[in-house]
Amino acid sequence: MLEIAFNYAWILIQLAIGYNLVLPLLLFLLYFFLKRTSIIEMRHYAGDYAVIVTAFEHIDLLPETVESILNLNYPNYLVYVVADKCDVSNLHFDDPRVILLKPETILASNTRSHLYAFKNFKREHNRVSIIDSDNIVHTEFLNELEKWFAKGFKAVQGYRRAKNLNTTYACLDAARDIYYHFYDGKVLFALGSSATLAGSGMAFTTDIYKSFLENHDIKGAGFDKVLQFDIVRKNQRIAFAECAIVYDEKIAETDQLVNQRSRWINTWFRYFRFGFALISSGIKSFSWNQLLFGIILLRPPLFIFLILSLLFLIVNLVISVTAAIVWAVAIFCFLIGFAFALANSVVDRKIYRSLLGIPQFVFYQVLSLFKIATLSKRSVSTRHSHTSVQHDEKPY
Repeated sequence: MLEIAFNYAWILIQLAIGYNLVLPLLLFLLYFFLKRTSIIEMRHYAGDYAVIVTAFEHIDLLPETVESILNLNYPNYLVYVVADKCDVSNLHFDDPRVILLKPETILASNTRSHLYAFKNFKREHNRVSIIDSDNIVHTEFLNELEKWFAKGFKAVQGYRRAKNLNTTYACLDAARDIYYHFYDGKVLFALGSSATLAGSGMAFTTDIYKSFLENHDIKGAGFDKVLQFDIVRKNQRIAFAECAIVYDEKIAETDQLVNQRSRWINTWFRYFRFGFALISSGIKSFSWNQLLFGIILLRPPLFIFLILSLLFLIVNLVISVTAAIVWAVAIFCFLIGFAFALANSVVDRKIYRSLLGIPQFVFYQVLSLFKIATLSKRSVSTRHSHTSVQHDEKPY
């Protein structure tokens, strides 16, 4: 009896990991056959945006970020810069659209910084957009977001493209983003579910985001995970605005990679339980939006389920050749799904060349797994050393 129980447990564990390998390909096939082209007409500028930019400790790239926002081709917005634990003595903005806020006490939290901005709004905005202090926004960013608000959506995620491809790590980080934006953004939304939130380059109606901030005080990374759960559990959809482009600074050095991934891995372990809640709610209420989104939330970080898959393949070479063949086919399905994501996205040649560096990239992410315990001793933000910009692509 004990042996039977062990065998069933072994099979269930493998299924829990293995489905992540074939899920992207299944989603792509559904997307390929069911996708619909949506024509969106811009009728009027209904949105008055509060663009919130938060900085913690570091402001090196902040002036460039604000300058890009001020160049937006949109008539109705103000920029609120929350400089938390920052030296702003040499930080000056002459444009009246920029409001520089320096909290009296250290907030060390995205949600607290956002709420601080809310309390200092100069007028009643009906839209709020969240931008990181190392981002560069495309001139049509707000126009593209507004198209989806005009269709009735109350939450929209834009497309984060790489701002820099100066190292192999930056290129591989960009490849990872392309994969997630395609499946967790474009495909999920096209299939009737919600795009996952990426932490920046996103926008909401003010009432939704204000309500969230007033009811959630989140410390450390992961506020976007709690926010997307809060939105989808109400069975509201998060739109994906593929042409609302934000250029994001990618990690360029190993210490940045380890620190950043440690926070992200810790975030997944803290919040993956939301997936079970949404799946349960989706089944009870017959909500495809909640069911599919919940399945995605249960997925471990990419490198974790890939490493576990290879381990299962190796183990099964000894105990079950048939199972080993199944694992090999599943891994091949994942590679095909990954290739489809790249083939259906804008990809620089540098990114393709960087794929040879995946083993080393995975190694440092494994290293970050063992450093989760020291998170409390590290900064809540990632400091980037690169300042040059690469964002010549057209938004369409």
